[in-house]
Amino acid sequence: LPPGSPYQPAIEALENHPEKKFYNVSKLGGAKYDTLPYSIRVLFESSVRNCDGFLVKETDAMNILDWKTKQNHVEVPFCPARVVLQDFTGIPAMVDFAAMREAVRNAGGDPVKVNPACPTDLTVDHSLQIDFSKCAIQNAPNPGGGEPQKPLAKLSPLKAQPRKLPPCRGHSGCRGSCSAGESGRSSGAFSAQIENTPILCPFHLQPVPEPETVLKNQEMEFGRNRERLQFFKWSSKVFENISIIPPETGTAHQVNLEYLSRVVFDVKDFLHPDSVVGTDSHTTMVNGLGILGWGVGGIETEAVMLGMPVTLTLPEVVGCELTGTVSPFATSIDIVLSITKHLRQADVAGKFVEFFGSGVSQLSVADRTTIANMCPEYGAILSFFPVDNVTLKHLKHAGFDKAKLEIMEAYLKAVKLFRNDESSSIEPEYSQVVQVSLSSIIPYVSGPKRSQDRVAVNNMKSDFQACLNEKSGVKGFQIAAEKQNDIVPVQYEGNEYKLSHGSIVIAAVISCTNNCNPSVMLAAGLLAKKAVEAGLGVKPYIRTSLSPGSGMVTHYLSSSGVLPYLSKLGFEVVGYGCSTCVGNTAPLPEAIRNAIKQGDIIACGVLSGTKNFEGRLCDCVRANYLASPPLVVAYAIAGTVRIDFDTEPLGTGFNGKSIYLRDIWPTRQELHTVEEECVISSMFKELKEKMEKGNKRWNLLEAPESTLFPWDLKSTYIRCPSFFDKLAKEPVSPQPVENAHVLLYLGDSVTTDHISPAGSIARSSAAAKYLTSKGLTPREFNSYGARRGNDAVMTRGTFANIKLLNKFIGKPAPKTIHFPSGQTLDVFEAAELYQKEGIPVIILAGKKYGLGSSRDWAAKGPFLLGVKAVLAESYEKVHRSQLIGIGIAPLQFRPGENPSTLGLTGREQFSILFPPELLPRMTLDIKTSTGKVFSVIALFENNMEITLYKNGGSLNFVARRFL
Repeated sequence: LPPGSPYQPAIEALENHPEKKFYNVSKLGGAKYDTLPYSIRVLFESSVRNCDGFLVKETDAMNILDWKTKQNHVEVPFCPARVVLQDFTGIPAMVDFAAMREAVRNAGGDPVKVNPACPTDLTVDHSLQIDFSKCAIQNAPNPGGGEPQKPLAKLSPLKAQPRKLPPCRGHSGCRGSCSAGESGRSSGAFSAQIENTPILCPFHLQPVPEPETVLKNQEMEFGRNRERLQFFKWSSKVFENISIIPPETGTAHQVNLEYLSRVVFDVKDFLHPDSVVGTDSHTTMVNGLGILGWGVGGIETEAVMLGMPVTLTLPEVVGCELTGTVSPFATSIDIVLSITKHLRQADVAGKFVEFFGSGVSQLSVADRTTIANMCPEYGAILSFFPVDNVTLKHLKHAGFDKAKLEIMEAYLKAVKLFRNDESSSIEPEYSQVVQVSLSSIIPYVSGPKRSQDRVAVNNMKSDFQACLNEKSGVKGFQIAAEKQNDIVPVQYEGNEYKLSHGSIVIAAVISCTNNCNPSVMLAAGLLAKKAVEAGLGVKPYIRTSLSPGSGMVTHYLSSSGVLPYLSKLGFEVVGYGCSTCVGNTAPLPEAIRNAIKQGDIIACGVLSGTKNFEGRLCDCVRANYLASPPLVVAYAIAGTVRIDFDTEPLGTGFNGKSIYLRDIWPTRQELHTVEEECVISSMFKELKEKMEKGNKRWNLLEAPESTLFPWDLKSTYIRCPSFFDKLAKEPVSPQPVENAHVLLYLGDSVTTDHISPAGSIARSSAAAKYLTSKGLTPREFNSYGARRGNDAVMTRGTFANIKLLNKFIGKPAPKTIHFPSGQTLDVFEAAELYQKEGIPVIILAGKKYGLGSSRDWAAKGPFLLGVKAVLAESYEKVHRSQLIGIGIAPLQFRPGENPSTLGLTGREQFSILFPPELLPRMTLDIKTSTGKVFSVIALFENNMEITLYKNGGSLNFVARRFL
């Protein structure tokens, strides 16, 4: 606790637990506190507990208490209890820490002092690539589904029936021809045996050590990422307060939910609410557990790790009242997308959302976390579900001991952070209220290019037809009417298939929003079970995959008896980690790619994730739809999105019978029964044991133990970045930007996918040329995510997205014009020339610049390209703060103005003068080489952001604190 805090008298002992102390903020706040939204109460408690008169002042706490009148008018600090990193964004953070240690040493400071000030957990979950899929059935009859075959022995959800089957060719772990016999998974034996339930061979239901697919992908992951994994292990040994969750454990957001979340911190018998910020955009999932948390950039996270608060405008809080009863056919994804639509229309960007009403108690914690996960998609900072009886019941199943739950409940009630389920309880006051009737929700998918474009499943066929007709844009593909029914025959594995517009070539149930929710994953499995039993299959050329978020998911899919059926349809477990969602899918078969390109086919991908930007999954898959896991399986079986499930069959089953979706869709009662019996505390216990023990490869991995990291100059993975090259004890005043050229002239909705390096490294890219010059072959390039610790690779990959539309070029391509020479070059090559010539560069952009996932290299990359300022019509909030955090000025056109209205072509040179005393949202004048002068807004929201900018970004600001 901060010494000399003015709020020390508010510390009390917890009733019936006198050894436990806490700040009784409910008494301190009085009547004002009782009307605060629950999420604001957490902010208030943090400000009281961390009040030191410097970073957090007494006036900050009072401003939060006066939220009703101060919302949107003041900046307040927030000190999260902990930080969560994933390896894609975590490795540059840790590399920066290592570089900061060296910079502090070189400037005369003590490098040992450079450590995270709060608990920091880094999960290695983004390095998985799908090198192998379906390998367990690759050489078996009917790989991936194909034409209808004889049915497997029917399985009850919890019991395998004995049956003798032929050898399982192509699966080295299977023990040959076998008879499964009784599995021992009857209801009575279930609880005792589930803890050691093995993965099952998809043909014989005979236990095997692990799926061959997983083992091969693990081997590849450790092989290609050994160098960076050794760096992570060095970090865990050298830095205090750092914990590394090794590969193959689970995704950052999933592990955060299942293992890292405390709900209430107990530090030396002092209690306070759990809270978190993380570099993963899915950090917001924890709000479903009543834990305040959201995603920020790696730059801001590093500052938090060093003891600085997150500064935010005291937000409006939108109350989302849930009423009615959920339809039995609506999944959590349907609820998510419906609420997303309502909140997007309500304009909740930059606000907190908090849920209340009679409908909240009908949602499980799994439902809540799925809903909370999507809040970045509708622009909210977070979506908060206060702790209630449903939360406590979930935590009991998750393995929290009784004594801890009793203390937790007593504390939360004492500080009025516990939501009463009774209708008579008084609800807080909100900035505005949005009402959502759960009874009105029907199944939807989203696409084909943006997550906000929702399509009712019963309208999918007609909507896709409309997309073919529409002009190229956010939805349309502009396919000529006479070509809309084109069919391209293709030979694959000795059989002929036909591709047409709408044909599905990727179907992925991936490690994202759905793994925390057993109902939607089990629905996919039960649907697969019924489909196989009915004689349906999946065409073998469809790239199917199942990448669970943690071993817990595999446990309940396997123990419920549905995993063999998912495997039979090609949804083989490929590993644990982000894969298809971040562009790490294996290439499509060459014959399929050629057919798509030859016929200019609008091929489709269907995935159960949150991101479907065009070209993200594969450059030849132009239409991508987000759907619930059971719908991913259903569309994979259908093989096309041009189907009306109400009137058209999925396919023909045994005896030539037409099978419709309604015939195989699992009922809510079926799901409830299996979920109750499968999702039990032993699964969470198994996960905890797995994470605490690590895995054999990780445990045997060697790493240095020196205070400073021994940089290898030959390394193509880990390099000491240049952010601290000009570090001095005192910052210099902001320098003017004189005669800058425009590096890129961009339009609206430029995403961090367009800016930041992600996915595989194209062979013709600037990054590929660099790696080739270092002696690497294309097979050794790995992905951009794996090389985020190398600034030379990442800088070359900035703006290298093939879908980047630069108005100077006029078509999608990662190119720009170097105006002094008139050459059309890769963006990096042009930027490199400008830097050699000593010419600064800026970026012109339209609305919503920086949309999408929070990515620090979307700011770091442009900075290292020499970008001094971005001039846009509007920004995504997190990306704007990241630009400031790295030292790039975010400038905004005045309302109603843009390059077109000002008559700018982007070929001019621009000069910007910054006054010595910058003020928040100050108006600056820009002068062009043509003599035009116009005004823009310097988009600094508070004095802290101005201080960071003057210091050259947060990294240099934090480093100076040690000097």
